[in-house]
Amino acid sequence: MSELAEKLATGVTQMGLQVSSEAQQKLLSYLALLAKWNKVYNLTAVRDPLEMVTLHLLDSLSVLPHIKGPRLLDVGSGGGLPGIVLAICLPELQLTTIDTVQKKAIFMRQVKGELGLNNVQVVHARVEVFEAEPFDQIISRAFSELGLFIELTRHLIAKNGHWLAMKGVSPQEDLATLNIKNSRVYPLSVAGLQAERHLAIIEQF
Repeated sequence: MSELAEKLATGVTQMGLQVSSEAQQKLLSYLALLAKWNKVYNLTAVRDPLEMVTLHLLDSLSVLPHIKGPRLLDVGSGGGLPGIVLAICLPELQLTTIDTVQKKAIFMRQVKGELGLNNVQVVHARVEVFEAEPFDQIISRAFSELGLFIELTRHLIAKNGHWLAMKGVSPQEDLATLNIKNSRVYPLSVAGLQAERHLAIIEQF
């Protein structure tokens, strides 16, 4: 087993996740594409593939237990994080990724084709002008402002849908400032990462 595969498998076990060996292999294939394209397209500031396992794959996988779908929108997906990671692990998920940067959308389309991810749709657009059937869940780790995340995607959330905001420190103060009542904050555990990670889940209102 390669060092990357071992780190991924160990992390998945430590985090108590169910990720098949086939899905783990696809995740490593995705990582190889990300590392390769990153040399030319600058998709992520992380250069070391071993660091990518922790900061990209395992960090994205930390929200896996909270993904219900069936329709998930990943806003500001960049190189496909967390959306493509989740789509690899959940073949029944109908994932749409959206990003304003064309080279990132091109990369995600390449990943979709090479890995045969038929459950993924890649959109190059600004989310505030994007029109689609409502989504059950809308996730992002790209937004620093919770209020802006909700405002720009409100037209895309399904009735009884949920926003999922991946954050570093707990966003409880932001939620209180925005006067958002129907929300929960979950601490996330990412194997090999000492930094704080949280997930805010906000009910459609």
